[in-house]
Formats: sequence, C-alpha cells, structure tokens
Amino acid sequence: MEHNPKPLNTVEPSSSNQEASGSPGPPTEKRSAEALPKKSIWREYAEAIIIAMILAFTIRVFVVQAFKIPSGSMIPSLLIGDHILVNKMAYGIQLPQDCTFDISFPPMTCYSSELLFEFDKPERGDVIVFRYPEDEEKDFIKRIVGLPGDHIQIRNKIIYVNGNPLDDKAWTQRIDPGVIDGRITPRDNLDPLTVPPESYFVMGDNRDQSLDSRFWGYVKMHKIKGRAFLVYWSWKGQGSISEWVRWDRIGKIIN
Repeated sequence: MEHNPKPLNTVEPSSSNQEASGSPGPPTEKRSAEALPKKSIWREYAEAIIIAMILAFTIRVFVVQAFKIPSGSMIPSLLIGDHILVNKMAYGIQLPQDCTFDISFPPMTCYSSELLFEFDKPERGDVIVFRYPEDEEKDFIKRIVGLPGDHIQIRNKIIYVNGNPLDDKAWTQRIDPGVIDGRITPRDNLDPLTVPPESYFVMGDNRDQSLDSRFWGYVKMHKIKGRAFLVYWSWKGQGSISEWVRWDRIGKIIN
C-alpha cells in the first residue's frame, strides 16, 4: 500500500529560492511519493497468504474445526468418511492451554483449554469431540450419556441414568444380540457409578463396537474441543464413481 510521508521540511521553499535555483521543480511531497518503490507482485501474494493463514488458524483454534470420521463407532449417526464441523464456541470462548509448537500447520497443538466466558453447559445427547484420555494426540467423538453427578448403570445392554432406562433408540444401534457378563467386559453390564464433577460419561452410538467411557472412564470438561453440528462432506470411496459421494448426507445436521 502506497502512502505519502510527511516532507522533511515543514515550510515550503519560497518563490525567490526557486527562482535563484533556476528551476522551480515539483513540490517536495510529490517528489517523495514518486521516489517510493512499488510493492512487487510476490510481496503482495506473500502478504495475502500470511494473512489468510493467520485467519484460518484463528478460526480453527477459537471458532470451528473440521474433522473426518475414520471409524464406525458412531454408526448410524455418523458414517466412516463423513467430514464434520465442530463448534468450538458451543460452550464458551476457550483459551488453549498446555500447548506445544512444531514446524507444521497449524504450528500449535493444545491438550486442554479453559473457558474464559461460559455460554452453555454440555447436555445429555450432545455429540462432542474431545482429547482421548489414554492418548491425547488423538481426538475422539462420542455422545454424552452421563452428566456430572449422574448415577450410571448398564444391565443387559440397557443404560440406566439415575435409576431410569435411557431412551436412546433414536440414534443408536446394537448389532450383537449376545450379552456379555460384566466380569469379562463392561460392554453390556456395568456396575453403578457416579459421574465426578466437571466430567462426562460418553458412549458411541454403535453400542456394541465402541471404545468409550465404559472402558476408559470419563471425559473432563477442559478436554472437550467442541460440539459436532454439521456433516459438510461425505466420501464413501467405493463402488462406482457416482456412488463415491454420499450426496444425501451433505448438509446433514448432527443431533
């Protein structure tokens, strides 16, 4: 961007001085402006790219982030190959914490966050993305089943929340008719527990094929990245070319 700097002298040369020099010449401001070099096309492109990267990084950290579904733990709600958007301001404005820096994009990876301003609290039924407690380099997506203070129990595949069976038929599937003893695995039978403060009990919608709170415990509030809200692209990647894209899933609201 070109600009006109202030002249070195605050008083313009008098007409007598111009006549004595033999040539009036252009005004000082005009000569200074003409002397400024124009930006090269490469510099303009570089500035535009840097600004775009800063904006993209800011949006990704504070507003919305895209994720791809790599597994079938959330079937039927989310399918393998779904590309989703996660609202990182669903519960408030997050301040990233426990960050590490690397030569990559984005150049920063953060393992927790603190809510500067709280808008809302996570609710039962929310589909959230969070840092996997047993390997925080990975992001997991599950549905909230238990809130802080809730009493959770599973008996023969039926989930009880505060003593009442959870009506989850609208978004779940159970493909294995067999029932496994709780002494072998907590998949189908889980002893009663109470969800700690600032923690959430989460489960995959594909109940019989999901690694979730039944196996590794709770999700802490400061480990939640945000709430999933939209499928913006869905790639099947098999069959004929016309079948590769799941057109009917594009724009699907996640609920």
